[in-house]
Amino acid sequence: MTGRGPVETFLRGQARRQAGALLVAALAGAAAAGAATWLLGLSGWFLASASIAGAAGSLAAAGFNYLLPSAGFRAFAITRTAGRYLERLSGHAAALRALAALRPALFSAIAAAPPERSLSLSAGEASARLVQDVDAAETEFVRRSAPWAAAAAIASAAALVALASPLAAGALIAGVGVQLALAPSLARRWTTAPAARSLAAAGELKSALTAYLAAVDELQAFDLSDRAVAALMERDEALGQAHVDRADAGARLGLATALVAAAAVAVVAALCVRAATPLAALADLAALTAFEGAAGLLIAAEQRGAHHAALARLNAVAVSAPQPGAPLPGTGPIVLDGMRLEPGAVVALTGPSGAGKTRTLEILVGLRPAPPGRCRIGDIPLEAAPVGAARGLFAYAPQDARLLTGTVADNLRLGAPDASEADLWAALEDAQIAARVRRLPVGLDTWLGQAGEALSGGERRRLSLARAFLRRAPWLLLDEPTEGLDAVAEAALIEALGRRLERTGQGALIVSHRPAPLRLCAASLDVSGSA
Repeated sequence: MTGRGPVETFLRGQARRQAGALLVAALAGAAAAGAATWLLGLSGWFLASASIAGAAGSLAAAGFNYLLPSAGFRAFAITRTAGRYLERLSGHAAALRALAALRPALFSAIAAAPPERSLSLSAGEASARLVQDVDAAETEFVRRSAPWAAAAAIASAAALVALASPLAAGALIAGVGVQLALAPSLARRWTTAPAARSLAAAGELKSALTAYLAAVDELQAFDLSDRAVAALMERDEALGQAHVDRADAGARLGLATALVAAAAVAVVAALCVRAATPLAALADLAALTAFEGAAGLLIAAEQRGAHHAALARLNAVAVSAPQPGAPLPGTGPIVLDGMRLEPGAVVALTGPSGAGKTRTLEILVGLRPAPPGRCRIGDIPLEAAPVGAARGLFAYAPQDARLLTGTVADNLRLGAPDASEADLWAALEDAQIAARVRRLPVGLDTWLGQAGEALSGGERRRLSLARAFLRRAPWLLLDEPTEGLDAVAEAALIEALGRRLERTGQGALIVSHRPAPLRLCAASLDVSGSA
């Protein structure tokens, strides 16, 4: 593995952890490749010898010993089959364990990255890196047994060819050496750029598809579906062309290496022409098997361009994650824009539209960088703390309520993964949506569809509010908590919210363009021009 990026370092660590499985895969691959070489060589010798014995007459045929070669066939065939199975089983098991550790690590890196970087990565692009780029890195593990298999195949083939002609064995080794030296150079020249374009085009297509799916209602309402489909097809065509270019490069590489192999086998056959016919047949077939055994290294060379491109894209994500820091203490006051907010205070953030009210809440939870001097948590300036260090102090119900594609309970437990069913119902009661959930087909276990499409906008907002209620934090951050509700529903929600704040002693920062939620606030803070 080349490079010193964080992903390469992580994969090296995983390779050490999976050393046992990788060693088993390497030994099994070597056994399978060696057995395959001896099996094919013995087959050539056996067929040639049997034909000669048959042509020599019935007495020679009757005296021909076919039992010993038959036993060899069975032994080599069983070894080859068992070795290949064990190689794939162990190699893929090691790869899957490594990738199972890599994906959560990358997701954590994205989540912990500075906001200006993590928020610039679209959902489609993030998906492309966590899925296809990680899959491309899998070859690092799956192909680790290839050198062992190639060495076993080449050594076995050379030994068999030497029975017919030592000079031919040297020619075989030289031919394989030329092929293995030529393949990486041609692969870098021909396959690296198409592989990188293929990965990038797949990410662009996923990003566009995610964006258009999120706006499917608007696209239909404004009769723009055809334009969106055309834009997606352009990206799909770019991806298809990248795949064609990559396949074309692979075909050219395969042709070049095949020509080298054909020339080497022809030289071996010419040098063995004076040997006995059975030995010549053995040598020719063994030479073919040597190049077949080296095929794993050729495939690895062809995939190296995609592998390196994927690692570069993954490193760009992983390198952005800072070292986690200790969470900030949540028992003291918060100073925001010069205003001291004591624990339990309920404060309205005010200002005209676009003044930065939502941005202020996002700064507190680490979704945007903290400007110098705006906020202090106790004695610590927020901009001096690690990204997200203050998140444990806040339960956030954003203006744009995002729901998972899952059940009611799945969405609620984002706020408290270990919450009991009683806790879920209590939060739903406080958010004034418990009655609606009880009417759903299976209550908390009801599937809400893509992004909660089974609920109305107001219902999604209240479910998001219930999720925030479940999080045990000293402060609630509520952005337009009653938007989309009628006057009766809004009044019931405000009354329930007031009772909850009094019961829990939580503080709250509330943003609202409607007057009803602001009546809960004992003070207000104008953030105009601050964010």
